[in-house]
Amino acid sequence: MQRIDDRELHEECGVFGVFGVPDAANLTYYGLHALQHRGQEGCGIVSVSPEGRMCRVRGEGLVTEVFNESNLAGLKGNMAIGHVRYSTAGGGGTENVQPFLFHHVTGDFALAHNGNIVNSTLLRNYLETKGSLFQSTSDSEVLAHLIKKEVRKSDQPRIYSIIEALNMLEGAFAFLIMTANRIYACRDKYGLRPLSIGKLGDGYVISSETCAFEVVGATFIRDVAPGEIVTIDDHGLRSRDYSQFKRHEMCAMEYIYFARPDSDIEGCNVHAFRKESGRLLYHEAPVEADIVVGVPDSSLSAAMGYAEESGIPYEMGLIKNKYIGRTFIQPSQDMREKGVRMKLSSVSSIVSGKRVILVDDSIVRGTTSRRIVRLLREAGATEVHVRIASPPFKNPCFYGVDTSTYDELIAARMSVAELCDKIGADTLAFLSPEALLKSGGRSELCMACFTGHYPTALYQSIEQANKNNKC
Repeated sequence: MQRIDDRELHEECGVFGVFGVPDAANLTYYGLHALQHRGQEGCGIVSVSPEGRMCRVRGEGLVTEVFNESNLAGLKGNMAIGHVRYSTAGGGGTENVQPFLFHHVTGDFALAHNGNIVNSTLLRNYLETKGSLFQSTSDSEVLAHLIKKEVRKSDQPRIYSIIEALNMLEGAFAFLIMTANRIYACRDKYGLRPLSIGKLGDGYVISSETCAFEVVGATFIRDVAPGEIVTIDDHGLRSRDYSQFKRHEMCAMEYIYFARPDSDIEGCNVHAFRKESGRLLYHEAPVEADIVVGVPDSSLSAAMGYAEESGIPYEMGLIKNKYIGRTFIQPSQDMREKGVRMKLSSVSSIVSGKRVILVDDSIVRGTTSRRIVRLLREAGATEVHVRIASPPFKNPCFYGVDTSTYDELIAARMSVAELCDKIGADTLAFLSPEALLKSGGRSELCMACFTGHYPTALYQSIEQANKNNKC
């Protein structure tokens, strides 16, 4: 789900679900708090009461701002789903804050989504001509209308409608669909978005990232497979494939930037992946220097790997102020600029007189990289060599990362040498796509933002990206 902060990229969204655990909404609150890094614009929880009634609390802001003891007390029952969001398709506003709640003759249901549906405009037009009335501008709502579009099939189990609906979607998604009796966990057939299942007592939890399991005391069971629907109810877990086309093209940016380092994605720990990418980055782009410095927080693991492999000391040359909110929340670019200056500071006594290797996870617009290089030089660094633990970000992403036009991507219009000069570094080097795969021992990753090879059809998306290109 999409937009850009001055730290370059916005995470997607996060989903969390609980089945068969008392006070499920309270547990969901803690799960969403663990996933807060995936979305800070809004959040919500829908629970099912013992009488089968669905109740919802949602709002714009952080988890701790939206929820309190009073409104959580109204979310009763042992089943709930929750969502934290950034806005992608559809933009912001309370009406776009999930989970969505729908009332229907076949039974009420709630829906939470992480990802981006690339054919949502076409499907929305189709549904509106069939009489559907949308409550929001979010692409996520399309699935709900597809599920309930065939009223004549209301006598059959809902899973058949879900299967039919999912097969009409193209793009990246991890869906949680909750009815009065069960939760369906669904993942796109390309495996672009993560979704995992854990066990807690006699019940289950579902989360975008495994880091939330540790917080709530759950034990990881398995990932939802690409093209799979897992039904969770009083019968336990039941699996059904809605598609026989299955790939494992996890978004590379989950490993590089989005996910927490204590999460495991498809059997690979994020910290370990980043650290290995730093080691490989050293072998591909060595340079003589005195210290290695990582950009807090997502680049620290890669910086540690680079330092260990090179034998050059790792130092905390940059400090992040933990009490400054993420700068994209600020309503104007000028306020974002001030927020970033407050957020990162250099340690002069560490970097002064030193040749510094600055390790970062990516360069998107280049403004942050330029500012950090300048910060280190002002602190007395004699040289700043920038090493990026990913390939150049040259192509828009249409799967839930907020880079939908070429104009937003500085590497799309500059060579590495030009970009090095632009950010004011002495040298600049990027990790290769081959090394990125090797970092996680993988044969597949979605690296469309680096290589331009998109795993899905894009419909109108690429045309819009080219139309907006001002290069």
